[in-house]
Amino acid sequence: MMTDNKGLFPVSILGIGSYLPETIITNEDISKIVETSDEWIVSRTGIKERRVVSGDESSVSLAVKAAKDALDYAGISSADIDLIITATSLPDSLYPSTSCEVQQAIGAKNAVAFDIVAACSGFVYGLNVARNFIMTGTYKTVLLIGVDVHSRFVDWTDRSTCILFGDGAGAIVLQRSEDGVDDILAVDLHSDGSKANELKIPIKTKNCPLVEPISEKEQIVFMNGKEIYKFAVSKVPDSILQALKLADLTIDDLDYFIPHQANIRIVSAITDRLKLDPSKVIVNLEKYGNTSTASIPVALTEALKENRIKDSSIMAMCGFGAGLTWGTAVVRWRAKDKRNKANI
Repeated sequence: MMTDNKGLFPVSILGIGSYLPETIITNEDISKIVETSDEWIVSRTGIKERRVVSGDESSVSLAVKAAKDALDYAGISSADIDLIITATSLPDSLYPSTSCEVQQAIGAKNAVAFDIVAACSGFVYGLNVARNFIMTGTYKTVLLIGVDVHSRFVDWTDRSTCILFGDGAGAIVLQRSEDGVDDILAVDLHSDGSKANELKIPIKTKNCPLVEPISEKEQIVFMNGKEIYKFAVSKVPDSILQALKLADLTIDDLDYFIPHQANIRIVSAITDRLKLDPSKVIVNLEKYGNTSTASIPVALTEALKENRIKDSSIMAMCGFGAGLTWGTAVVRWRAKDKRNKANI
C-alpha cells in the first residue's frame, strides 16, 4: 500500500452521481404566483427553470438516488462503503441524520454515517473531511453526498428569493488510491461567522409553556443579496488562487472551474476577476437554479455524462454561502479506465 513521505494515503475519485426531481418549475410558472417575468429573472440570475420536490419526495429520497448513481459509476456495492457523509443544511428531520437514513436505504451496513452543515460550501467542506479520513487510514472508501431541498423553505411570495433555488442531490465516491496517484490536490476552506445573519433560515420553535415565550420566527430563507454578492466576488477568487498555490499550480494550469451555481452574475464576476476563459467554466444553473450543496456534484456529473471534461483535467470546485463559508478544492479528474480500483 503506497503512502507519501508523511505516511498519508493518496485519494482517488472513483465515482460521481446526481439526481434531480422530475417536477420542473419555469420562470413563467413563478410569474403566476409572484410579480415577475422570465426576462426579469434571467437578466438578474441566469436561471430559466428549476427542479422541485413534489408529494412525499424528500432530501433522503434524492440523496439515495444520487448515491446509487455514484456507486454504479464507481462499480462498487454499498457494502464496500466504510463512511457516509452527507452535506446538507435542509434535512428532512433534525435527527436522525440524513446519512443514517441513506445508510439503511442503500444497505451500507458496514458504514459509519454522519452529516455536516456548511450550506452551499458543504460539498467542498465534506470533500476535505472525507479526504482526511482516507489520508490518515481511518477509512478506505467514503460516500459523500450533497443534498438540499430549498423549495420547502422559501417564501413563494418573495420574488428576491423564490426565483433562485432548486432541489437536488449529488454524490461522489472517494477511495484510498491503489496506484499512488492523488486526485485531490489541495483544499482551501474559510468561515466568517460575523456575517451569519446575511443569509439564514431560522428554526421555528416554541419554549416550554411554563416560561416566557420565544420570539416568533418564520422558517424561510432570509438573504441580503447585495452583501452575498460582494462577499462572493471578493473572497472566492482569492480562495481559488490559494488552493492552486497549495497544489503548486497557477491559474494557467486550470482546465475547468466548477463554481457553486448561485447566480450567473456572481459566476461571471468571479470568472472576470480570475481572467478565466469562459469556456473553462462549467455552468448549468439555467436549468436547475441554486441547488445549494448539491450544485457542484450535479454540474460535474452532467458535464462528465456529456463528455465535456477531458481525461487528466485539473479542476477547481468552489463553494460559498451561508455561515458565511467558502472554500475551494483542486482535483484531478482521471477517466475511469485510467484508475486502478482497489480489490475490496
